[in-house]
Amino acid sequence: MLRNFLKTAWRNMMRHKVHTMINVSGLALGITCCLFIFLWVQDEEHIDNFHLNGKNLYTVYQTFTTNGQVNSVYSSPLKYTNNKPVFLMEDIKDAIPEVKREAFYATGYELPWGHAETFQVGEKTMKLEGSRAGKDFFKLFNYPIIAGNTETALRDMSGIAISRKMAAIFFKSPEQAIGKSIRYENKFNFVVSAVFEDVPAQSSLKFDFLFNWDAQKKLLDWATNSFQTYLQLSPTADPEKTAAKINQYLQTRLDKNPGVQTQIGLQRFGEQYLHSNFVNGKPEGGRIEYVRIFSEAAIFILIIACINFMNLATARSVKRAKEVGVRKVVGSGRGSLIAQFFGESLLFSFMAMIVSVILLIVLLPAFAHFTGKQFDSPFLQASFWFSLLGLTLATGFIAGIYPALYLSSLQPVRILKGVLRFTQGAIWFRKGLTVFQFVLSIILLIATLVISRQTNYVQNTHLGYDRENLIYMRIEGSLMTKNNYLLFKEQALKMPGIAMVDRSTEAPHAMNFVVADDIKWQGKEKNASVGFKPASVGFDFLRIMKLKIAYGRDFSPAVVTDSTDAFMVNEEAVKQMGMKNPIGKWVSAWQKKGHIIAVLKDYHTQSLHEPIKPVIIDVKEGEYFGVILIRTEAGKTKEALASLTKIYKDLNPNYPFAYQFVDQEYKKLYSSELIITQLSMVFAVVAIMISCLGLLGLVMFSAEQRVKEFGVRKVLGASLPQLTTLFASDFLQLIGIAFLIAAPLGWYAMVKWLQGFAYRIDLSWWIFALAGLISLFIAIATLSYEAVKTAMANPVKSLRAE
Repeated sequence: MLRNFLKTAWRNMMRHKVHTMINVSGLALGITCCLFIFLWVQDEEHIDNFHLNGKNLYTVYQTFTTNGQVNSVYSSPLKYTNNKPVFLMEDIKDAIPEVKREAFYATGYELPWGHAETFQVGEKTMKLEGSRAGKDFFKLFNYPIIAGNTETALRDMSGIAISRKMAAIFFKSPEQAIGKSIRYENKFNFVVSAVFEDVPAQSSLKFDFLFNWDAQKKLLDWATNSFQTYLQLSPTADPEKTAAKINQYLQTRLDKNPGVQTQIGLQRFGEQYLHSNFVNGKPEGGRIEYVRIFSEAAIFILIIACINFMNLATARSVKRAKEVGVRKVVGSGRGSLIAQFFGESLLFSFMAMIVSVILLIVLLPAFAHFTGKQFDSPFLQASFWFSLLGLTLATGFIAGIYPALYLSSLQPVRILKGVLRFTQGAIWFRKGLTVFQFVLSIILLIATLVISRQTNYVQNTHLGYDRENLIYMRIEGSLMTKNNYLLFKEQALKMPGIAMVDRSTEAPHAMNFVVADDIKWQGKEKNASVGFKPASVGFDFLRIMKLKIAYGRDFSPAVVTDSTDAFMVNEEAVKQMGMKNPIGKWVSAWQKKGHIIAVLKDYHTQSLHEPIKPVIIDVKEGEYFGVILIRTEAGKTKEALASLTKIYKDLNPNYPFAYQFVDQEYKKLYSSELIITQLSMVFAVVAIMISCLGLLGLVMFSAEQRVKEFGVRKVLGASLPQLTTLFASDFLQLIGIAFLIAAPLGWYAMVKWLQGFAYRIDLSWWIFALAGLISLFIAIATLSYEAVKTAMANPVKSLRAE
C-alpha cells in the first residue's frame, strides 16, 4: 500500500514538473527561513544561559522614584562617607542568609573600565578590554580556569586573571603565564594568578582580563555606581522575598533623601540580555521584542508557504478528480484517499527539507557574518535534527490537510459524469488563502520599511552637535597632567588637518554617568531631585562640539572665575530644576559653588532610545581623566591622524596611539537595529517571493482553464489589452483586499515597536502606500507574462475541438 502511494505521488510530481517545482521551491524557502530564524533565536536565548549556577544567579538593579517618576538602572547602591565611596552591598552575604555568594563586576563607559587598557610585557605593548570583579566571580560564573585555580584567581589584590588569548599574546601559553609579571598602564605591576578560557560568544560579559575588586578600590580615590552586583541565591530561596529582605537591610544604610525612594530588585541573570528595558520599575522589554518579531515572522513565512501548497493542490483538483472517482469506484475508502494526499504533501515537504538543508549548508557562513554571530554547526546537534523533522512533518501536515479533506470528499458519480464544478465555498476559500498570504507579506513589507526608516533616522538625525570629522582618544599616561595635555594641544593645532582640540570627562555619545544627590541649586525645593549628566570640559568645548547657546555666554580663559565658579546647563536641566531666569543663579556641585553663565540648547548624550537628560558642565583643563576631542578639517583626516600619531609617540611613548571616530561609535549604538533591519528586509523579500510563487501557480492554472473562454472572446472582437485586464483583474482585486487588511494591522504593530524609542519617525501614509504599490507591482510582474501569453494564444487551436 505504502509503495503504491509513493509511486502514485512520484508519478504525479513528475507529470507536472512546473507545479512540483513551484511547490517544492515555496516550501523550501519557507523551511530555510524558519531554520535560519530558529538558529538566530536559539543563539539569542542561549546568551548567558550556559552557567552551571544559572538558575540561582541574579542581577541587582536599582529603582528610583522621584516626584512620582520611576527610573530603573542596572547598578548597585553606594554612598560617600568622608569623601570615600561605601559599597552598600559588600557585606550582603553575611546579612542575608539566602545569599550564598556575591560578586561585584565593573560595567559602563566610565574610566577606567569601558575602554581598552594598556598592558606591557618586555617590549610588547597592547591594549585589551577587561574589568574588575569580586573574588568569588569564578565561583558564580562558569568561565573555566585552565591554569591556576578558582579559589586564588581573584583573591590577591596584586593578582590578575587573564584569558587564553591574552596569555598567548604575552607568554605563548597559559602554563607559562602563571606567576609572571605584567605591567598595567605603565604604573602598576600585576602577577598572573590564573588563566581562564576565552569568553564564549554566548556571554554578554566580554573581558580579556579581570582584576581583584578590592585592588580597584585601592587604586582609585573615586567610584561610581556603574558596577554590577551579582548574587547566587540558595536553591530554596524565593527571589522576591530575598529582595524584600535586602531592601529592608539597605534602608538603614542609605543616605536619607526624602525626595528619592530607592529600592533594589533581583532579575535572573540569564534573562537580563533579552529583558533589559524597564517598565514601571520592572524589567520587561528589550531584545526579547526582536526574538518575538522574528519568531512570528518565521511562522508567517511558513504559513505563506503552506498556503501555496493548499491553493495549488485545490486548484488542480480538476486534474485529480477522475483519479479520485476511479479509486472510490474500485473500493478505496475516504481514509485511504486522505492518507494518499497526506503522503504526497509529506513527500513534497521532505523534498523541500532536503533543499533547505543544502541551502543552510551553503548560506550559513554568510548568515553568521551577516548577523555578527558565531553559530556552532547545527548538524552535529540532535536537537537540530529533531526540530527539523518536526518542522518538516508539521509543514507537510498543515499544507496537506485541506487538499486531503477536500479531494477525498469529491463524489464519484458527479466526477465520472464530467460535471465537477468548484463550489462557491471552495472558490472563496482559495481566494481567502491568497488574500491571507498577501496580508502577511504586506505586513512584513510595512515592518521592513518602518524599521529601515527608523534605523536611518536614529543614525543620521542631528544630535544637537556635529559628530562628523570628530575624533576622541583616551587621556592616559603622561597626558593625564595638565601641562602635557596643553603641550599636546598646542603642538596638535600647528599640524596640518587639525582644526580644533579640547577635552571632556565623557565621550560625547556616551554620557552614561548620572549625578543627583550631590547637586544643589538656588530655589531647589526640599524634596526635589534631578539626575544630571555631568561633564568637565576645556574652554573650547562648545566650539569643537558646535553646540548652540540658548542664552548666556561661552566659557572664556580671559574670565578668571570661569575655572572656579562657572557652570552651564541645558534647557532640559532648567526645566527639571523648575528654574526661571537661570543666568547668574548659583549651583553647587563637586564641592564647588558657582553660577550659571549659559543655558545650552538641548543635545543628545546617548542613543535616541533615551530622552534628552539634564546636563551640567564646568571647566577643568587640568582634569586627570577623560577624553581628548579632536576636530579634523574636512577631507584631511588621513593627514591629521599621521600628525597625531607622531605627537602622541613623542609625548606618550609608553602607550599605543588609539582613537575612535565619534560618528562610527555612535552608529554602533544601533548595531542591533541595523542587523534587524537587514534581516527583516531579507525575510520580507522571501515572503513576497513565496507569495508570488503561489500566485504564479494559480495564474498558470487559471490560464489553462480559461483558454477556450479567451478564444471565444477573441473571435468576438476582444482586444489584447481588454483580455489582459480581464485576466489580471481578479488577482489584483485580491491584492487590494489584502492591502486594506494589512495596512491597519501593520500600523498597530509598528506603533508598538516604535514605543521603544524616545525619538521616532512619524508613521506617514506614504509608507503604507509604498508597501501596497510594491506588492502590486510584484504581483503584476508575476502574472503579466502569463496573462499576455494567454490573451495572445491563437483561438483556432483552443476552439478546434468545438
